[in-house]
Amino acid sequence: MESIWQKTAVITQTQLITHSLRHWTGRDLLPGLFNPFGLAKNIFEAPFVLVSHGTEADPILNYGNAAALQLWEMTWDELTRTPSRLTAEAPNRTERAQLLAAVTANGFIDDYSGIRISKTGRRFRIAQATVWNLLDESGYYAGQAATFSRWEFL
Repeated sequence: MESIWQKTAVITQTQLITHSLRHWTGRDLLPGLFNPFGLAKNIFEAPFVLVSHGTEADPILNYGNAAALQLWEMTWDELTRTPSRLTAEAPNRTERAQLLAAVTANGFIDDYSGIRISKTGRRFRIAQATVWNLLDESGYYAGQAATFSRWEFL
């Protein structure tokens, strides 16, 4: 059976995420040089959380690595059908919308923290997150991504 990270769409999304991060910050998610297949595998299996969403009016998550799937307590199919706003509780959605608007205007932000909620209702605070705009090969807006390695359950 094909692993999630072996799917062509996931390999392509991983490249979009990493190239966009490098564009905005000059940083790489992982040190070293990897072919697209190796990059997709290493990022999917990385100990940090990585998620992204598309450009829909109510953006839908389109990527989550294994750490993200575990933290949000979802399968790949569940995650990739979830509007990204539902990763925050209703009272925290205004704050989240303001964050995403700032990212849209500035390209990226570092050191974001906020409260999120898993599928089963488990609340957790993320800290020192980087959130950035995704750009396609032509430089057009293609969504947003976030990564963090610090969180605590509440």
